[in-house]
Amino acid sequence: MRLEFFPRSVEDVINMKIEVWLYGVLSQYASEKAEKGFASVQQELPIGATVSDLLSTFNMPSEERGITFINGNLSALPGLQPDLDQILQDGDRISFFDHRSMWPFQYRHGAAMASGLNQVLNTDPEAVMHHKQKTDE
Repeated sequence: MRLEFFPRSVEDVINMKIEVWLYGVLSQYASEKAEKGFASVQQELPIGATVSDLLSTFNMPSEERGITFINGNLSALPGLQPDLDQILQDGDRISFFDHRSMWPFQYRHGAAMASGLNQVLNTDPEAVMHHKQKTDE
């Protein structure tokens, strides 16, 4: 007698599925799944995998990505990527945008953020500035 509420295989217990969207030139990292300008991939990862692990499965250098969203929360910006050690959960949806992708102005203020990025910006709001003002000392 098989109990239906148990996983069908060991892989179901030790792996999770992540929905990954790659936009712009990043779609090339999805190889055969790429459409014109985007790719959508269902990626299996071991439980406990991080954003860094996910990038490694695509052989994508972290510096290649522009903005990143995890479940609709902004988690990384160009040059500011505090999400690399964020542990992913089964069913997460990750969107990686390339550097040329525009982030609409109306969404810049008050955007929902992942806790790692929010912590960095609360500690050092200037972290997102590419060109800091030189101060007289």
